[in-house]
Amino acid sequence: MVGKRRQLVSIVTREEEPDSQMEYFYDVPGSMPGTLRIPADALPPVIGLIDYNEQKAVRLQIERPEECLPYLDSDSVSWVDVKGLGSEDVLQRVGRVFELHPLVLEDVVNVPQRPKVEEYEDQLLIITRMVTPKKSGNSFHQEQVSLILGKHYLLTVQEEPEFDCFGAVRDRIRTGRGSIRERGADYLAYAVLDSIIDGFFPVLEIYGEDIEELEDAVVESPTHQTLERIHVLKRELLMLRRAIWPMRDAINALIRDGNPLISEEVRIYLRDCYDHTVQVLDMVETYRELASSLMDVYLSSVSNKMNEIMKVLTVISTIFIPLTFVAGIYGMNFDPEKSPYNMPELDWYWGYPLCLALMLGIALALVYYFKRKGWFENFSTVKSRD
Repeated sequence: MVGKRRQLVSIVTREEEPDSQMEYFYDVPGSMPGTLRIPADALPPVIGLIDYNEQKAVRLQIERPEECLPYLDSDSVSWVDVKGLGSEDVLQRVGRVFELHPLVLEDVVNVPQRPKVEEYEDQLLIITRMVTPKKSGNSFHQEQVSLILGKHYLLTVQEEPEFDCFGAVRDRIRTGRGSIRERGADYLAYAVLDSIIDGFFPVLEIYGEDIEELEDAVVESPTHQTLERIHVLKRELLMLRRAIWPMRDAINALIRDGNPLISEEVRIYLRDCYDHTVQVLDMVETYRELASSLMDVYLSSVSNKMNEIMKVLTVISTIFIPLTFVAGIYGMNFDPEKSPYNMPELDWYWGYPLCLALMLGIALALVYYFKRKGWFENFSTVKSRD
């Protein structure tokens, strides 16, 4: 069943940003191929099995990987789901049960790998990224999901038992809805891939709402916290892009190149997966452009806010400049008794009230002039949405 590696479909993006937080796994220079490196915080594996045909479906919790062997030799479809990478012994035994090539087991265990497709003699390896919304906040959880497709079985390996988006597929198998129990393991692999890709849409919906909130925030009240939210948004959208871009190319390779394990009918269904990946990628690119434009709007809003402050200060200064001039003149100590030209107003009976009235008149005249010029209009105010 193992055989030698027959084809490697390499997925390379045209625009790879190096500043993303999601770094792919790389081998230590000089290490032996097939070496497994278990993450320190990996959880113990939990193995579930669903064996079904057109008449019935059986769901079991497996304690030892060897318990799967009787189901793999039958004509029914067996779905073995391994959740967790915390035991090298269990994973090695899974590899022996399914006769996995050492490089397949390496790609499955040493996470994260780039989404890709690799063909072997009797198996097909598909590496994908699954995202699920977090219960709190606007972020998401992501993990690697590996699919190993055989003639009558599908082996899926997830990083953690907690996060999953395959509930709808399990329910369809349990209740017999649709045609999934009438088809083979290749259709099951399509259904799992479709669930993974559809899981991007709830996450993108959250980011769409977050972008709308940020649009209002950067216009009405831009703060340093708003700037931090924009940076986090751009970084997380970049992580989504790095997850979905190679998946699009991998699914396209399944459709274009074909494989004996995937029937022509299922290849037609895979076109729908490809359309969904393109739609997700378009949404991610659109949101990234909106996030970049939010940064420009933020800078413009901060600049406008600063201009408003400077305008208010300028108006106040302009009003008080002539008043300070008048007060400065009459604050000079010239003795009117020495000369009739030395501030004769100091001897007037109503001199002080007249000086105050003059200063008030100048201030009111300037206020009226500025109002006619429109200086008191707040040009940065934007009406809220309906």
